[in-house]
Amino acid sequence: MKLNSTSLATGLIATVMATSAMAEITVQSCDREVTFDTPPTAAISNDVNLTEMMLVLGLADRMVGYTGISGWNKLDAEMREGVAELPELSERYPSKEVLIGADADFFFAGWNYGMKVGGEVTPETLAPFGMKVYELTESCIHVGKEQDVTMDLMYNDLLNLGKIFGVEERAEELVAGYQAELAEITAGVDANAESVRAFVFDSGADTPFTAGHYAIPTAMIEAAGGVNVMDSFRKSWGTVSWEEVVAQDPEIVVIINYGELTAEDRMNIMRDNPALANIQAVKNDRFVVLEYVEATPGPRNIAAIRRLADAFHGE
Repeated sequence: MKLNSTSLATGLIATVMATSAMAEITVQSCDREVTFDTPPTAAISNDVNLTEMMLVLGLADRMVGYTGISGWNKLDAEMREGVAELPELSERYPSKEVLIGADADFFFAGWNYGMKVGGEVTPETLAPFGMKVYELTESCIHVGKEQDVTMDLMYNDLLNLGKIFGVEERAEELVAGYQAELAEITAGVDANAESVRAFVFDSGADTPFTAGHYAIPTAMIEAAGGVNVMDSFRKSWGTVSWEEVVAQDPEIVVIINYGELTAEDRMNIMRDNPALANIQAVKNDRFVVLEYVEATPGPRNIAAIRRLADAFHGE
């Protein structure tokens, strides 16, 4: 068949339109839909756990930097190697000027993970500068999106990042591997055994800062065969009273390790508090330590669940 110039041009236009349509993807980010015509090429991630999600997906070469790690956390050898070629643009939460100054086209952050509700850095304040934001799913509770906390929240972020950056196959393989490993862990937990009562201690000598119903440690504890004694605390992370902890009498305490205080310092806060002397966890000196990067949504969650299961049910 002979094609004239008009039909050839029409065909080329149709091909270009089809390719463009195929490239465009839309993902759900909290209460927003975010559409990408092409994958980002100048991304920034905030916090150690979100940065690790980018790294396990092989996206370091699509990044221009990261923020919000060294102000709270020390990078272990694995993380140092992963971000060796990238600058830390801000030790804590970045300003809008820092992000704009890096010529970023994408910011992976969350509410209380680099952004504050009503703050200067939000999806709305960055949009005029051509910067799109994907929000950590676990953090959506801070903008009113109630959701049961499960490991699916972490999987969802990896799968959405896979779509955004065009590495769906890698994301799907990672998630399938995590799901298989978690299934193997949970299969080893006696389904008939009574759930171990666990309390998460982040910080605070006078009033403890802990994980509530909507925080990922609640899902991790449940997967390991336990129950978060603060599950009725209908927040993500927040402050409770020691009286509430005593009333729940946890059998084990999950220490979150980061910052200037050591894990042992946190244990001693509880050991040295006379009001806590008779709770089972303190009497029996039952503590298990999770690093911050393990206790926030990210690639290290599954291995941390295995450690929790061993601590809950081991001899």
